[in-house]
Amino acid sequence: MQEVKALLFDVFGTLVDWRTSIARETRGALSPRGISIDWEHFADAWRGQYQGAMDEVRSGRIAFCRLDVLHRRNLDIVLKDLALDHVDEATRLHLNLAWHRLDAWPDVASGLARLRTRFLVAPCSNGNISLMVDLARRNGWHWDAILGAEIARDYKPKPGVYVASAAALDLVPAQAMMVAAHSSDLAAAAAAGLRTAFIARANEYGAGHGETAPSVPVDLCAGSLVELAAQLGCG
Repeated sequence: MQEVKALLFDVFGTLVDWRTSIARETRGALSPRGISIDWEHFADAWRGQYQGAMDEVRSGRIAFCRLDVLHRRNLDIVLKDLALDHVDEATRLHLNLAWHRLDAWPDVASGLARLRTRFLVAPCSNGNISLMVDLARRNGWHWDAILGAEIARDYKPKPGVYVASAAALDLVPAQAMMVAAHSSDLAAAAAAGLRTAFIARANEYGAGHGETAPSVPVDLCAGSLVELAAQLGCG
């Protein structure tokens, strides 16, 4: 671990509780308009469009565009699928920025602060830079840089996203550690030469529906960022 200089973080699911937050934001936007639905189902459906939309970019079928653009495309699809086509444009614009207003898991702010005492810390997220800035300001995070898809002009798990994020800090891949709650993300990072740390988020998709242990080899495994900080001798 002495070689590792930077920790790169997945954000959606690893640092923020997107499902609860999106359900809350959707309820707040649509309930005043007389709409009553299963808000968690809406969040799941919106998130369910995520990988397919990015596949369009990863495959080269469409040019790179920021995640905000893909989220809006996905929102329109979900509203149509749920017979909510009557939702007006102003509401759609507001709701699409719900992803900028997600709440962090309870351990994240203190865990990141401890980890930053010893390592450079930065997101390596598929979220665009403005989205990452808004989440940081909302949740009291302090990044040394904002890295990931927008600087690489591609989406994880393409190897170039991980390599470009390390290179932006003047590091080779082995000097960076990817921290994520998703085994697929960590497997891709490891294949690109990064070290890896798994964070268990048992409730990401609802109570008891999340990864509690990695399904791939990792360098470290922790139940929270605070636990990871202790393992790495931070604070």
